[in-house]
Amino acid sequence: MSSSEAPAEPPVPVSFWQAFGYWLKLGFISFGGPAGQIALMHQELVERRRWISEKRFLHALNYCMVLPGPEAQQLATYIGWLMHRTWGGIVAGGLFVLPSLFILIALSWVYMAYGQVPAVAGLLYGVKPAVTAIVLFAAWRIGSRVLKNAWLWAIAAAAFVAIFALRVPFPLIVLVAGAIGYLGSRVAPERFAPGGAHAAAAASVGPALIDDDTPTPAHARFGWGRFLRVLGVFLALWLVAIGALAALFGWHGALTQMGWFFTKAALLTFGGAYAVLPYVFQGAVDHYGWLSATQMIDGLALGETTPGPLIMVVSFVGFVGGWNQALFGGQSLFLAGAVAATVVSFFTFLPSFLFILLGGPFIESTHGNLKLTAPLTAITAAVVGVIVNLAVFFAWHVLWPKGAGGGFDAASAAIGLIAAVALFRFKAGVIPVVLGAALLGLAWQQALLPLLQR
Repeated sequence: MSSSEAPAEPPVPVSFWQAFGYWLKLGFISFGGPAGQIALMHQELVERRRWISEKRFLHALNYCMVLPGPEAQQLATYIGWLMHRTWGGIVAGGLFVLPSLFILIALSWVYMAYGQVPAVAGLLYGVKPAVTAIVLFAAWRIGSRVLKNAWLWAIAAAAFVAIFALRVPFPLIVLVAGAIGYLGSRVAPERFAPGGAHAAAAASVGPALIDDDTPTPAHARFGWGRFLRVLGVFLALWLVAIGALAALFGWHGALTQMGWFFTKAALLTFGGAYAVLPYVFQGAVDHYGWLSATQMIDGLALGETTPGPLIMVVSFVGFVGGWNQALFGGQSLFLAGAVAATVVSFFTFLPSFLFILLGGPFIESTHGNLKLTAPLTAITAAVVGVIVNLAVFFAWHVLWPKGAGGGFDAASAAIGLIAAVALFRFKAGVIPVVLGAALLGLAWQQALLPLLQR
């Protein structure tokens, strides 16, 4: 839209319930990962509806980019809060994830109850190598943006060796990388300059409800009294929730440990969901044994094909963990899975709401462009190495499903290669790649393999 065509007047004010309708719709159509979700919100909220200006949108996005947690969900929370106070933020952020939670609970039930049905097993067979290619593509995409010099390449390589060969815990890798970035900013600051964040093309779309020069609303102004009240409420919510689980099931009960573990995971998701998945693997698969490595790979595939942030795969982890543990007895497996999925989602997303409602007023008071600090640049470089380790982990379990002595799965390798070519060469979307690989897996298991075995 050219400047001559841009409307001269801002749009009419938006009621809470009008915004509710949009956030609900967004929760069902937010496919495509964070980049796609942010682009979707930019097109709708900045260009079409003009609820917020380009500058204010990017200002909020830059803040969300430096936070742990899903940046697209936090951006929706921020805009909802800015427009309609605390409940606006809770509704916007909550509806961003609730449809995905319900869909994943349903898909998890189908997976656990009918996953051994030949047709379902064939679909999953094709999805696993595609997920391996998707994770490798994520490492390449992040690395091409972040690894701008030999220093950052060295950090990424060291992180890979640390987690792959030395089994160093992911939180320790994050801390060490942050320390290296801090020291590096003093020794060679130009080497740790930010690699850039999401950017949207500026457009003349006319004045917005929340425009560049719109004064910060009263509820969004920083004050220590409000800061302490919000912090107190969130700490109370967390303590009541974790305390209730401990009282009902004991501190070492599965649900209590899920709440504690995913609280820690939520505070470590710098760099997006792919960055924290190795930590979830270490805890959920290796330490607690809530699910198997194969189930975790399947869960990531389901997460890739549903709306909402990819970190919603944790609800699958919770569902399968609750089902496998038979928390409420063998006759209530679905209930156990649904409750565990809900518990995990609550503790994963509670910090995201805290960061926005607590830090938003301070960010609104600056109205400047936030930039990634040197420690965060180093952490993001380390994340690339960690994601490569995740791809290697997936490839091992997919290509040698019965271990090194069990033989190489050439069909899986072929499907994974096709998926990789589609992603790297033809820039295909994740959902078409997953669906296409699922159909290839079904065709191999149900038609080609039986034909070859005759």
